[in-house]
Amino acid sequence: MIAKDASDPNVSPTPPPETLDGHRARRRTALSCMAWAGAGMLWTLNGGVPGSRLIGASAQAAELDRQAFSFVQISDSHIGFSKDPNLDPASTLREAVDKIHSMPVHPAFIIHTGDISHLSKPGEFDTATQIINSTRLDVHYVPGEHDVLIDNGDSYFERFAKQGDPKWYSFDQRGVHFIGLTNVLDLRGGGLGFLGDAQLAWLEKDLSARTSSTPLIVFAHIPLWSLYPAWGWGTDDSARALALMKRFGSVTVLNGHVHQIAQKVEGEISFYTAMSTAFPQPAPGTAPGPGPMKVPADTLRTLLGVRAVNYVPGRAELAIVDTRLSAREPSLTSGAKA
Repeated sequence: MIAKDASDPNVSPTPPPETLDGHRARRRTALSCMAWAGAGMLWTLNGGVPGSRLIGASAQAAELDRQAFSFVQISDSHIGFSKDPNLDPASTLREAVDKIHSMPVHPAFIIHTGDISHLSKPGEFDTATQIINSTRLDVHYVPGEHDVLIDNGDSYFERFAKQGDPKWYSFDQRGVHFIGLTNVLDLRGGGLGFLGDAQLAWLEKDLSARTSSTPLIVFAHIPLWSLYPAWGWGTDDSARALALMKRFGSVTVLNGHVHQIAQKVEGEISFYTAMSTAFPQPAPGTAPGPGPMKVPADTLRTLLGVRAVNYVPGRAELAIVDTRLSAREPSLTSGAKA
């Protein structure tokens, strides 16, 4: 069973013929192929080809050996948002942190893929960091557009950029090269992300020092693939960045912004968007536009969650486990088929 991206980037960015009812029909079809559980989905990447199987906590832990490490991705916390469907996103962020505390394998660090706050207010940043720092893990941030509404993001970078780090940066963990990109400072038409010449020049220099066998994990807020350009779900100059990565044998790109799980595999580059910890957004083309999607209170937590990424040095597999705040029946990514 292979999950594909929600919209084909080779077609014009108009709403697809699929409807929400069609998505539900596909979900029922997929459920006939699989038995779901609340522990999450384990995605494995082998030679760029994704596969999936259900896991429990013990199976997840068994995927790692003594040389492996894992990290956590959280995204789109939107602290300060106070409307339906979530009047208190701080509470659901705390629940996400509780999920991190309960993970059977202790993560090495956290990456947050943006929209920490809703209105870039200092109090919102304070609340978010207080909750996230309760994990006692190192945290690597990239900004979302909601984090840079004031002073072109200066207040965000003063707070979250690590000492000596510019607005984009990289670091290494047990042979894996991590790259944090910023694509929300100069949005293009329709809200598309943008990297810019300076960042792309830095990226080219950063990658030039790496061998093609180095695994890359890239993270940014807005997707680096054309998920749904009509809603700004893509990055205008991402093709230039991706061209620099094509010589590498293993590239994983993690994003937020769309508040739902979607994936795409393009050669050796695999793209994954993440759930929010605050509120869901509609599937591409199923609403007049993006934005908070109102759902029943007892459904909200099935659409929010956190992601664990497990890496085993020397292996071609990368396991991505998306865990929802509620263990009720999850929804499939739009476009999944049995």
